[in-house]
Amino acid sequence: MKKYYAEFLGTFALVFAGTGAIIIDDVSHGTVTHVGVALTFGLVVAAMIYAVGDISGAHLNPAVTTAFWRAGRFPGRLIAPYITSQCLGALAASGLLRFLFPSHTTLGATLPAGSEMQSFVLEFVLTFFLMFVILNVSTGAREKGITAGMAVGSVIALEALFAGPICGASMNPARSLAPAAVSGQWVHLWIYLAAPVLGALAGVTACRCVQTEGCCAKEEKAA
Repeated sequence: MKKYYAEFLGTFALVFAGTGAIIIDDVSHGTVTHVGVALTFGLVVAAMIYAVGDISGAHLNPAVTTAFWRAGRFPGRLIAPYITSQCLGALAASGLLRFLFPSHTTLGATLPAGSEMQSFVLEFVLTFFLMFVILNVSTGAREKGITAGMAVGSVIALEALFAGPICGASMNPARSLAPAAVSGQWVHLWIYLAAPVLGALAGVTACRCVQTEGCCAKEEKAA
C-alpha cells in the first residue's frame, strides 16, 4: 500500500501545483506567466521523483506506468492499482482547487488551441520523447537519483514551454482527466487520454532501437 499512497500523493502534488499555477496565473492576470507554469510542472515532478522515487518509482502518470509494463520493467498485476491511485490523487487535487477557486471555469484543463489532430500529434510526440528519456535515466521501473529527477523534470518543463500554448503539453492522462472531470470539460479529453499512452509505448520501441542490448532486455530476463 505504501507504493499506492506514494503514487496518490505524488500525482496530487503534480496536479495541485501544476494546474494550480495555471489557475493562479489566470486569476492574477498573468503574474505567474507561461514560463512560470512550465517551470512549476517540471519542478514539482522533479521534487516528487526525489521524494517518492525509491518507494513507488514516482510514475505519477498512467502512460508511464503502462509503458514501463510494456518494457518489461513493471508487473502487470500492479497496473490497475497504480493507475487508480494516480487518478484518485489527481481528482483530489482538482477537487481541492475547485473549493479554493470556485469561479474558475476550466481548473487548468488541457484544451487544444488549434485542431484536435494538431494537439493529438503534439501530445504523442511530447510523450514519446518524455518516455524515451525516462527509460534511459531510470533503473527498472524506478526514477530515482539526481540524474532522473533533473532529466525528467527538465524535459517536462522544456516541452511545456514550447508546446503548452497549443496543446497544453499534458503528456499525462491523469493530469488531464482530473480537471476535465471536475470542471466538466469533456469534449477534447480523448486526445489527452489516448495520445500520451500511444506516445509512451512508441518511446519503448525507440529505446530498444538505440540501446546496444535493448533497454528492456535485463528487466525482462529478471522478471
